Amino acid sequence: MANVYFGINLEFVRHADKNFEWGVQTAAKLGYTHVEPMVHWGRELLSEAGYFHSVSMLDDPFRLKRACEKAGVKLSGLSAHTPLTKPEIGVEYLKQAVRFAAECGAPVVNTDEGPKQPWTTEAEDFVLMRYTIMEAAKVAEARGIRIGLECHQQYSRTPDGLDRIHKLVKSKAVGINYDTGNAFLCGEDPIKWLRRVVKRLVHLHAKDISVEHGEAERGKVTGTPVGCACGDGVVDWKKVIDIVRKQAKQDIVLSVECGTVEQAERSIKHLKSLV
Repeated sequence: MANVYFGINLEFVRHADKNFEWGVQTAAKLGYTHVEPMVHWGRELLSEAGYFHSVSMLDDPFRLKRACEKAGVKLSGLSAHTPLTKPEIGVEYLKQAVRFAAECGAPVVNTDEGPKQPWTTEAEDFVLMRYTIMEAAKVAEARGIRIGLECHQQYSRTPDGLDRIHKLVKSKAVGINYDTGNAFLCGEDPIKWLRRVVKRLVHLHAKDISVEHGEAERGKVTGTPVGCACGDGVVDWKKVIDIVRKQAKQDIVLSVECGTVEQAERSIKHLKSLV
């Protein structure tokens, strides 16, 4: 039986205009055991000024490690989403994210196929994705890092589509970062889809979707940045936890994706009440 831990994606402090360290400390105070930072290339004005939570991969990876050690939490993974269909971006971005993760102590790097070029065919896109994932997997294998492929864009919006991407590269480094909220918005049954991928899970985005959000966008979009508080929406979290605990092949962090500190507090209270 796998252990299930409750973590949080640092997007929950995006509208608080605070930096990475503040987000980690706040997550710890709310009772989360893990955090999932977002990383970026180069330099970004708001992050440098301390008004945004994303961390540049030009920074010292030990910045993340020290912040987590100080707060008493662990890293569940890095949010390093980059377009797999654009290897001129995705290859070096993912390779750098993997090296950064290995040094800061994050076991997983999460990504999706990203928006495609309007002029490439589907067949061409899958060749491009295979190239990008293969290049990143070679770097990840040597470092014991897992790459979590997420259901989030045009090809991964269905169970068959996500499976097709996952099968492009046969590697122990490549797994699934399942997103419950994106699955629901794509028009799928999030519990049924979870059962299909649970044995390949390396990470899970615990995203809930409000009834109003679902009525407005379900079947019209392939995902959303953040959801509502876990327990306020349509996802059956007791079933999610039970499936992961009983069927996952490794311990899994449910990384909450919500939009505010208040939602993060309600989410952890609800999730803890189920175990």
